[in-house]
Amino acid sequence: MSPLPDPPDTYASFAETFPELAKAWELAGQAGRTGPLDARTARLVKLAVAIGAQQEGAVHASVRKALAMGIGRDELLQVVALAAGTLGFPRTVAAYTWVRDLLEPR
Repeated sequence: MSPLPDPPDTYASFAETFPELAKAWELAGQAGRTGPLDARTARLVKLAVAIGAQQEGAVHASVRKALAMGIGRDELLQVVALAAGTLGFPRTVAAYTWVRDLLEPR
């Protein structure tokens, strides 16, 4: 498994400007990692939550991290497909485009 990618430059700038918020964000992330789910499952759940919340940036980040962990294209696309019954077609297609942004070379 390769290391997780570095966060975008915008995050680094935000963290430098607001170090207390960055630390709180990291603590919240650490607290969420405590529990019985393995890292792969947790990453797929985080992707599903990002898709459900319709947060394009969070979807991109989850896909980047999932790919770095060795999670495959088919697994990521299954998460998108699973969202369809709850989100409906238009929102699922939007999420598909966000996932595809990172799966297909430009």
